[in-house]
Amino acid sequence: MVAPELARWATGEVRVPAAVREAALRHLLDGLGTAVGAARSGAAAPAVAVARGLGGPAEATILGGRERVGAPAAALANGTLVHALDFDDTHAGGLVHATSVVLPAALAVGEQVGVSGGEVVDAAVVGYEVACRVAAAAPHGFHARGVHATMAAGVFSSAAVAARLLRLDAATATHALGIAGSQAGGLLAFLATGASTKQLHPGFASQAGITAARLAAAGATGPETVLDGPHGLYDALTTGTVDRAVLLDGLGGTDAGDWETTRIGIKPWPTCQLAHASMAAAAAALATAGAKADDVVAVHALVHPDSASVVCPTDRDPARPASPYAAKFSLPWSVAALLCDGTVGVDTYRDDQLARPEVVDLAAATTWEPTAGAGPAADAAGEVTLTLADGRRVTGRVERSPGGGTAPLSDADLLAKFAGNAGPASVPLVTALRALPDAPDLTDLITCAADAAAVPMEA
Repeated sequence: MVAPELARWATGEVRVPAAVREAALRHLLDGLGTAVGAARSGAAAPAVAVARGLGGPAEATILGGRERVGAPAAALANGTLVHALDFDDTHAGGLVHATSVVLPAALAVGEQVGVSGGEVVDAAVVGYEVACRVAAAAPHGFHARGVHATMAAGVFSSAAVAARLLRLDAATATHALGIAGSQAGGLLAFLATGASTKQLHPGFASQAGITAARLAAAGATGPETVLDGPHGLYDALTTGTVDRAVLLDGLGGTDAGDWETTRIGIKPWPTCQLAHASMAAAAAALATAGAKADDVVAVHALVHPDSASVVCPTDRDPARPASPYAAKFSLPWSVAALLCDGTVGVDTYRDDQLARPEVVDLAAATTWEPTAGAGPAADAAGEVTLTLADGRRVTGRVERSPGGGTAPLSDADLLAKFAGNAGPASVPLVTALRALPDAPDLTDLITCAADAAAVPMEA
């Protein structure tokens, strides 16, 4: 059975190759940046307010502030903060936002029990492996069933992180995973409405995973068949092929290539990952043509069918999104914004930007068709053809979306993204994160995050 094997590995001695540890630190840095950016802009205000209201013993800090609440409450807020801008990382194989469910549990329980920074990093790596593997075993299977993979896989990740930091034995950690499975979910109903529930899903997952570990420690039991069935996670919440070998193959291997942590991509743009390949291809086509957005009269994209079902909506007008979140899930609107502005950032998706005529008109002139769709959608190539006013047709193509795989975000670009999110007080936070493996505890990191978030995001 899978859950007992995962639990044994997650709670045992984990030997992390240097390249894997470095990848984890990059993702923790990126996630801290998106969380502080959300705190500075107030993007996760409802979750923060509720976490404060839940209160509890002073165990862990809500990121961006100095108030300590119970660890599950802090994780609810922090998971929402990491994901609120939709700027956090993505594992293409599982289409899961890994850091949004790893960082909140690692920091909250790490603070609660007072472990060293190195122990937090090791726990985070465990969380990355669990989240990515649970999701990747059913590529697009959760989404095809109408379930958000980040929350469905994230409860297991957070439970594993918490179990490790709470020093549970393997048998108790197996129960924690089994309990976590009964809290897996996350509906994609927000796609049709632009509602903010997607922002909350990592917070729910992080809170639930910690609670599952605590329940197991208190004597509650969970099914060790939660990942095997019958009536387990994949039976209930996915459709299509499930490859359970993905869950354990290469787990804890000596080669960095065995670790899913090294295959997580870092987003260059704060919008749905499934639009990124088309955005990059459109930008490449415009550059090849030596043209400006004003010269473009039509845009046509070839889109992986699994991507099209999410970011090429047919039940609403993709050129006139009803909310910032709806714009983030509109490939036509996001492509048009990138062509018009030359860049896409957090400000692109403000309410007052959605009705800009030049973006709306170009988005309305955008069409798409599905491709053969081999492999995961988030790893698919992008191809876009621009029709120009002078009659020329220019095609741009990228092999995958930028930020991961064969096109990783450079260290310089990562730091630039981080500074944009974390603001003028970002440098000490970078220093604190880089020192985390040798830090005696999380105090310096949490303090620097609060200092950075104290500077509001400019309107």
